Amino acid sequence: MNVAEVVLAAIFGLLGIRSIVHWLRRPLELDARRDHLLYALFVASRAGVWFALMGLFLLFASVDTEGRAFADDAARFNWYYLVIAVPATLQFVSGFLLGRDRRSPPAGRDTDG
Repeated sequence: MNVAEVVLAAIFGLLGIRSIVHWLRRPLELDARRDHLLYALFVASRAGVWFALMGLFLLFASVDTEGRAFADDAARFNWYYLVIAVPATLQFVSGFLLGRDRRSPPAGRDTDG
């Protein structure tokens, strides 16, 4: 195991914990259950990205070879990039849906530009 990869994995793990603590301390002024669900999904996926990056570095730390052989041996973990992409996508979508203003435009106002 490479010490640098384990140290980076620990840092990403700590960032995941910090992300959870930070976002759960923010006051919620949401009324709808839908918004609470989206917020929970946002917080979980945001921390999930950090934990997925931690897992990636731990997987790379488990590869004992160096040089060009490392790329060949680490290629068996190519599927893990999907593990990172899923929470990143969920974070983006939930953040987008939370940021949308679902109120109808004022009467008499032209919304076409």
